[in-house]
Amino acid sequence: MPTRILLVDDHAIIRQGLSSLLEKQPDIEVVGSVEDGRQAVDTVRQLTPDLVIMDISMPNLNGIDAARKITEEINGVKIIALSIHSSRRFVAEMLKAGASGYILKDCLFGELMEAIKTVLGGGIYLSPKITGVVIDDYVQRLSKQYQSNGPTLSDREREVLQLLSEGKSTKQIALQIHVSTKTIESNRRNIMDKLKINSVAELTKYAVREGITPLES
Repeated sequence: MPTRILLVDDHAIIRQGLSSLLEKQPDIEVVGSVEDGRQAVDTVRQLTPDLVIMDISMPNLNGIDAARKITEEINGVKIIALSIHSSRRFVAEMLKAGASGYILKDCLFGELMEAIKTVLGGGIYLSPKITGVVIDDYVQRLSKQYQSNGPTLSDREREVLQLLSEGKSTKQIALQIHVSTKTIESNRRNIMDKLKINSVAELTKYAVREGITPLES
């Protein structure tokens, strides 16, 4: 049986390029290609691929929160992050969310294939350029460090924060995640109270700085 792969990136040319390269490999089948984290979660629920290759900075739902949802809901799906970000914080948060691999977008295709082989074999793969992130202590040390630097938002609050920072109205957010406008208004108040932020502009700056939303939608 071929390894079934889902591609997730908000740039169509990257998805098309990866799909073309991967489909030429024996025993690999690209079963889907989507442009944001929310579509990724829905598609994984429907298709249950073996592996998701996913960007981090995407509109609607970023790769970190999408990875968390996928690994919490669907057993056995492996995730490799494919990102421009090489900072310790992004790597640690993605691994904490359940990814088994993290490679940079400037890598060669051969490195991606090595990452796929390693992850499907049960290992963890990091690009050589980011090996400064120590795998063994990323939960105990790095994650604790970043959590202690500020208030902790719930998964739903992070989701609402991303959509708010992308300019969506309360009604639009409520329709998108299937809850009432009152619930979204309550989430928004809680977010602002926790972060001690009083404007959407400042919320947007916070969301970009923390990697919750991309610089460009």
